[in-house]
Amino acid sequence: MMIGLMAILLLVLLLPLLSRPVESNLEIFMFAMGVSAASVSGVMNPPIFVKAATDPIKITIAVLTAGLLFKWFQKPLHWGISRVIQALSFKLFIALAITVLGILSSMITAIIAALILVVIVQSLPLDRQSSIRFVILGCFSIGLGAALSPIGEPLSTIAISKLGEDFFFLMRLVGPEIIAALVIFGGIAALLIRKSDVKEGLNSPVSNRESYDEIISRSIKVYFFVMGLTLLGEGFEPMINEYFLGLDYSVMYWINMISAILDNATLTAAEVSPAMDDVTIKSILLGLLISGGMLIPGNIPNIIAASKLGITSKEWALFGVPFGLLLMAVYFFAVIVR
Repeated sequence: MMIGLMAILLLVLLLPLLSRPVESNLEIFMFAMGVSAASVSGVMNPPIFVKAATDPIKITIAVLTAGLLFKWFQKPLHWGISRVIQALSFKLFIALAITVLGILSSMITAIIAALILVVIVQSLPLDRQSSIRFVILGCFSIGLGAALSPIGEPLSTIAISKLGEDFFFLMRLVGPEIIAALVIFGGIAALLIRKSDVKEGLNSPVSNRESYDEIISRSIKVYFFVMGLTLLGEGFEPMINEYFLGLDYSVMYWINMISAILDNATLTAAEVSPAMDDVTIKSILLGLLISGGMLIPGNIPNIIAASKLGITSKEWALFGVPFGLLLMAVYFFAVIVR
């Protein structure tokens, strides 16, 4: 059984990086891997299947509803953002936009928050470097903030499901650390982002309008993605109990830097166990959430924003990696080992 699970884990880790078809169909791939892991470990039974089929419903409905609302109100949203920019000082708007988007992402989902971030950056008078920094800080904020509720992003959905906890568990567990980070991100953005007289071309909002087919397709993909992750987590439970429960939580924190190249929801499904104490779970989640913003593949908001705005992996890494490493170090000494 362990050999089979190890093989599945290697496929999950490597194929999305090595195979373009797998990367393009990641949701279906994760669903197949989840079914395989649950089957190999012998936990595929009716109760587990029902759990996996019902866990994604809330986040799927949230993604579908928010996607439709965003489509219907995109033009008024763009107009409203432009008016707010005119009403507030530039620095204040920058700080508020980063912080508020992070908080809202737990309610409107990380996907919709990322789309709003795209609209905002296209409305600001920024050069390309400032635009990229603004987007990366925004994605760090969204990636962390969305974890405050189980409808914000797949990571939080999977964590709540695996731990069997209530809606507000993650808010209680990591809420203070995440909210503090969102405020810090806003302050850093206000210091680093500079207004420019020359706005270098990024994709226009009109070119990013989504069809109903795209919105529905994305919602279906999210459903099967989360279902697959639930099965993956259940299937990897024996491996977690064997190899991970004995590791020190501070070691787990740094190991989870691999979240920079792998979707952090996948790692949550593989690592988190109800047998762990709150300190270990907090260390795992913070390590995943922070490092998830360092590179484009690490989180859904990164992928959406980079795709919409034409940001390259190198451009993202030049700012995202050093900023993420600094943040990892700060939280390690301020929260993990204090």
